Amino acid sequence: MSNISKSNLIIKNRKFTAEALWSMGRINGYDLFGDTLLYTVSYYDIPKNGSSSHIIIKALNSKEYIDLTSKMRDSNDQLTKSCAQSQTNAIFDKNGRGVLFNSNGNLFKYCFESEQVEQLSTGSLDIREFKISPDNSKCLFISSIDHSYKNEDYNDLPLASGMIFEDLNYRHWDEFNTSLPHPFVSKLNNMKFEDHPFDILENEPYESPLKPFGGIEQLCWSKDSRKIAYTCKKKVGKEYATSTDSDIYIYDTETKTTINLCKDFEPKNYGFDSNPMYSPNGKKIAWISMERDGYESDRSRLIIFDLNTKKKSFVSEWFESNVESFDWINDCQMVFTGVWHGTTHIYFIEITNDNELFNHEQITTGQYDYKSVKWFGNKLIVKRQSMIEADELYELDLKTKEIKQVSFENDFIYTQIDKASVQPKWMKTVDNKDMLVWIIYPPHFDSTKKYPTLLYCQGGPQCAVSQFWSYRWNFLLMASEGYIVIAPNRRGLPGFGMEWLEEISLNYGGLCMKDLLTSVDIMKKESYVDSDKLGCVGASFGGYSVYWLAGHHQKRFKVFIAHDGIFNTEEQYIETEEMWFSQWDMGSAVWEGKEKSKKSYENSPHRFVEKWDTPILCIHSEKDYRVVVSQGIAAFNGARMQGVAAELLYFPDENHWVLKPQNGMLWQRTFFRWLRRWLE
Repeated sequence: MSNISKSNLIIKNRKFTAEALWSMGRINGYDLFGDTLLYTVSYYDIPKNGSSSHIIIKALNSKEYIDLTSKMRDSNDQLTKSCAQSQTNAIFDKNGRGVLFNSNGNLFKYCFESEQVEQLSTGSLDIREFKISPDNSKCLFISSIDHSYKNEDYNDLPLASGMIFEDLNYRHWDEFNTSLPHPFVSKLNNMKFEDHPFDILENEPYESPLKPFGGIEQLCWSKDSRKIAYTCKKKVGKEYATSTDSDIYIYDTETKTTINLCKDFEPKNYGFDSNPMYSPNGKKIAWISMERDGYESDRSRLIIFDLNTKKKSFVSEWFESNVESFDWINDCQMVFTGVWHGTTHIYFIEITNDNELFNHEQITTGQYDYKSVKWFGNKLIVKRQSMIEADELYELDLKTKEIKQVSFENDFIYTQIDKASVQPKWMKTVDNKDMLVWIIYPPHFDSTKKYPTLLYCQGGPQCAVSQFWSYRWNFLLMASEGYIVIAPNRRGLPGFGMEWLEEISLNYGGLCMKDLLTSVDIMKKESYVDSDKLGCVGASFGGYSVYWLAGHHQKRFKVFIAHDGIFNTEEQYIETEEMWFSQWDMGSAVWEGKEKSKKSYENSPHRFVEKWDTPILCIHSEKDYRVVVSQGIAAFNGARMQGVAAELLYFPDENHWVLKPQNGMLWQRTFFRWLRRWLE
């Protein structure tokens, strides 16, 4: 949406609000040329109910910056002005003399000298993301091809809206699969598209990158600009819907041949493989690999494949958690991010010439989540967040471990508010294990006072309660409204070893629920926790937790809020779109009657509705195909049929998340109004 710029919000009474949350800049991708930083940031506008992506350019050692998008809006050149309305995936060109970006489905370049834009691609290509080859001779880009159902019997019904499907995988996340993302290549002449692009998956009914969240990070160029490594799951229908087995392929643009690194060489990889990246000398390729097919929350490991010897080496086996973002420093050194004990930090590894692990070291500390790492030849630029600060960019010195902030998008918010405080608390579980619980305290916390307190139930169900920043489940906002927040790393969350992680599968109502109650029972003993004003909130599996606890809490809580939660596990097994998830976490369909699935269905929250006795707010969205809307409707109906006070907040146009500004504001206002009604 055009004409949305950085907010100039004035905050009253130094209180962080939902309006302040939606006024923050959200940093996306970034690039570096010399000492000049480029990044894109999204600004939101509540009255306009939209957002706009801006390109920001600044020196690393200065707070001064140029908003290139705003500058383009003021241009007298019509093409330059029109491109300012929509800009994504901005990077410096090879010589640092301009910025490449895509806008309205095409590729453009902004020239610093002329201060004008030129179009590099031709026609309507619907370019989503792109990567230029190292020698600037080719452009790899993602575009969608038609994949809708075709039947000539219905050609005379052009206005019919019905869709016909013959197999599974007909919809994913929030859309029906009527198109497929494919990687295309075009030759370049002086950076302009020279010929008609060709599809490297031509006539193949597969996705690359993978829906729903895969992007250009799932593809990369070889150093000689000849080959493309890409991520693909070459399965369709039921086979696709029940498997996580994606592979890394290498396509040769000259011979038009393809090899499969995961299946053509031993040991074969059968889990989820993604995000290939060539080493600086081009002799190795690294990617993230899971071991087991069907297990979407399996440990993500860092694998290196030697293109000469064909040897595969898993170099993160020592790290009993997930490798997330990674990058090469040189041919024998790498960095990656990974969660451990409730924080996501950066790790440095050295490998031998034979790709064996030589050394590893954690190089960042503190209560933070580092979300991405990028090496730019002599500088490491990273993205960092916490429960009380949104994403900003930093420069990390690998030798001294010193870190320096280089973006300051949201300082204008932080200087106007009083922040909450966050402390870790280790608790003993019912089986004498150690559990990390984050406690978030309101600004100006006074231990002599009593505070209403919320139990936060994490979703996933295998997503860490780390130092994450959320634009819905925002702990700073909850604390600023006067609540203490209890955020347990219950059974089933990563960062505490595989045994802790896998305790939850096939047993949603087991120790993970006891962990949640344990955290509340321990905190209730603190003098500053008002045990008569306890609430319980959560989304997705956190919503399942809320629905389950509503039937088992034994008068602990005064109010519940569930967002997009699983209410009936029997229905969830056959309603969700990623069938591999249900198959792994629940074990089998209810009609199969298998013993291993018994707990999954016996602990379905809908079986305990007759015990519900506490007010509950149910939130659900029509376009949520992960946990479909009937789950929330059934929970609300069940509560009202029991005579329990309840509200249903229904969004006809949102998915598993709430993304539109005014819907987000409605969500926050309803959330806190419901809490105030029952806790004050």
